[in-house]
Amino acid sequence: MKRLLLCLALVFAPAVAKAMPVSEFLAEAEDIPHNPSALLRSDARRLMGEAQAAFATVVDERRAAVAAGRTPGFCPPEGARFRISAEELLARLNSIPPSRRHISVTQAVREWMADRYPC
Repeated sequence: MKRLLLCLALVFAPAVAKAMPVSEFLAEAEDIPHNPSALLRSDARRLMGEAQAAFATVVDERRAAVAAGRTPGFCPPEGARFRISAEELLARLNSIPPSRRHISVTQAVREWMADRYPC
């Protein structure tokens, strides 16, 4: 019975999400028109979700570091909100040299926040 449950869990388990590299993010973003109707496109929503997940991960890592008494990777001012426009995000990702665009969007956000809000 345990084997059956294990097999079913493996078959129906969602695939492990692969971190999207910056190069792929930028390539997909290039194909999306920059107008309000872009929000209706599934690829635009997917990229927005990728960016939101990257920011959520970095903020969670910061909270965990603070809770554990470690120095966090970045130190925003008290009450800072992370409202980043699509243009700001794309400008930052485009500023990454092509030789480093293999890093994940999450790593790029992590580095961006460390540059923007050093401790």
